[in-house]
Amino acid sequence: MDPETDALDAYSRVVSTVAASLLPSVASLTVRSRRGEGAGSAVVYNPDGFVLTSAHVVAGADGGVAEFTNGTQSRFDVVGADPLSDLAVLRIRETGVPPAPLGNADDLRIGQLVVAVGNPLGLAGSVTAGVVSALGRSLPVRDGRHARLIDDVIQTDAALNPGNSGGALADSAGRVVGVNTAVAGIGLGLAVPINSTTRLIVSELMSTGRVRRAWLGVAGATVPLPQPLAQRLGQSKGLRLAEVVPGSPAGQAGLYVGDVVLSAGGWPITGVQDVLRLMLGPAIGTRLPITVLRKDALVDVVAIPAPLD
Repeated sequence: MDPETDALDAYSRVVSTVAASLLPSVASLTVRSRRGEGAGSAVVYNPDGFVLTSAHVVAGADGGVAEFTNGTQSRFDVVGADPLSDLAVLRIRETGVPPAPLGNADDLRIGQLVVAVGNPLGLAGSVTAGVVSALGRSLPVRDGRHARLIDDVIQTDAALNPGNSGGALADSAGRVVGVNTAVAGIGLGLAVPINSTTRLIVSELMSTGRVRRAWLGVAGATVPLPQPLAQRLGQSKGLRLAEVVPGSPAGQAGLYVGDVVLSAGGWPITGVQDVLRLMLGPAIGTRLPITVLRKDALVDVVAIPAPLD
């Protein structure tokens, strides 16, 4: 057997193995709301019947029907949805559906094989495969007055079409590393990553049905750091504050316009998204140490993030 055939067989074995392990855990959703009937995909990730999907798939709905590839149908209830991460948690009433294992999208590399499992265009149990085309993409989302970028979004060339949204994006080991969204058009797909941040969001949705967010009260832009400081910190960029809201947690902590934020809570800060990543429920009311560069001196302050209304 020639090397090309060997490589093709190895590729096929990986895809077919991942598909076989994930298909029993992926559901086709029929969603009914005041806006009419919609469809999407979802993946069971918990043995107690908790299911993960995209928030926009179940927007305005409180339930619907999930159908699995073995023909089993189950009513589901919407436990909670978070439009600002485009994630939602459902719970099916059927027991015995095998959960899919969750992975960590932070371990992905460009060019890595990924497999998308979902129900595009009403075609249940469809599998497509491709590679990670890019990492670190941003997906703009909005919830009422609040707008946010979902950062570290996965771009893949595994074909995604309407109905794929909410389905599983898996690595070659069959671990779910993303929740697919078909907003980018036919032939190009994006997926909200499964990582430490989104796991926290999913946990809050499971326990309370909503995601609490904290508020610091700053706005700014990424700027390069002076070379000697960059070498000392091992960090080339920081966040220069262009606005500090009067009376905000940042203002009360003693942050000022012109400060360059270097770290917060022990994490390096290179842009606004790094700050937003820290502003989830557990940050509310807790001490957040912040280090800034102010007039060539390092200054430490402590802020206490407040709830975002």
